[in-house]
Amino acid sequence: MKSRLTTLPNGFRIVTEAMPGLKSASVGIWVTAGGRHERVEQNGIAHFLEHMAFKGTEKRSSLQIAESIEDVGGYINAYTSREMTAYYARVLEDDVTLALDVIGDIVLNPVFDPREIEIERHVILQEIGQAMDTPDDIVFDWLQEACYPDQPFGRSILGPAERVSGFSREDLTGFVAEHYSPDRMILSAAGAVDHDAIVAQAEALFGDRKATGKALIQPAVFKGAERREVKALEQVHFALAFDAPGYLSPDVYTAQIYAMALGGGMSSRLFQKVREERGLCYSIFAQSGAYEDGGQITIYAGTSQEEIADLTAITLQELRRAASDMSDAEVNRARVQLKAGMLMGLESPSSRAERLARLLAIWGRVPEPEEAVAKIEAVTTEGVRRYAGEMITADTAMALYGPIDSAPSLEDIRRGLAA
Repeated sequence: MKSRLTTLPNGFRIVTEAMPGLKSASVGIWVTAGGRHERVEQNGIAHFLEHMAFKGTEKRSSLQIAESIEDVGGYINAYTSREMTAYYARVLEDDVTLALDVIGDIVLNPVFDPREIEIERHVILQEIGQAMDTPDDIVFDWLQEACYPDQPFGRSILGPAERVSGFSREDLTGFVAEHYSPDRMILSAAGAVDHDAIVAQAEALFGDRKATGKALIQPAVFKGAERREVKALEQVHFALAFDAPGYLSPDVYTAQIYAMALGGGMSSRLFQKVREERGLCYSIFAQSGAYEDGGQITIYAGTSQEEIADLTAITLQELRRAASDMSDAEVNRARVQLKAGMLMGLESPSSRAERLARLLAIWGRVPEPEEAVAKIEAVTTEGVRRYAGEMITADTAMALYGPIDSAPSLEDIRRGLAA
């Protein structure tokens, strides 16, 4: 299956991938306007805008938007990340034209009715409150802030409640005018799709829009800090992060395989040592996250205040040990897990459409899956050990939430890694 790419004169890009045998398709618009594109006084507005897209357009009410897709058995949704905002739908083959018309409508023609703004403001404030009541969610927001203090990349996507409470209609329309330019949008579709038909419809919807040029963003600079929040919870929520390569780095797959071997599954080192052998926690994992210009290796665990010292000591021991004794079997297992996860994801048109958009935004092209597989296969045990050795000297950040009096400090963590 090969992707096809067309770029309109105004910079609007259309990328599709037909998947023979499917009767459904995923179609969406990805806008390079996420949390990192906000100024400090705008923090949370990209997410607010995502919510408002479904609250009515010049042609459709909020109910008509939902009914248009659900009347044909489809599904419509959106999300905001640090680098993008996405609006997408999953529909049957015969309804791709309808889905693109609806998505184009909500992106291009939102009305931002003042009454609907107030209703959705309340919804988002409830969402922020819910996040604050979910320790294993909010600790990752605090960890991101600790990794990138005083930077757009480190701010919460939801934004602080006091900012969200003050956003006006003019703030929303201003952010759209600033960032929702056709040259910052990607229309991505996968499944039962016809590229030429989608291009023709995209030209009609977006062809007359004027480009404003690429947005300037502040580069992400991992600095590393510590955030400690005391609360009377049952568990300490512990999150540790290390500076890691972005998608453009040749080490990105080495980092992913290392994180998988360290804490990516039930056979991983941390799961076996911390949970299976010692019973110190219910949940512990490691993961690698990559962006265009940076990334993190993240470790998370939830444990009691009595066990947090032992848990962190074993975690640091495993981090140090990986640099010298990470085995061929562990690397091979992690390599297969990473490859299988990627290839299994390609069986879903939704995952494939998202992959097309994300890779096009980063690389300016869509590498074939075989290219990624070859890079995964090229990662060696020696390379993973080298990376593990470099990581324990990398910049580190930490966030803790709960009964944390007996939890180590970030300086304790750094000294333990250097031991």
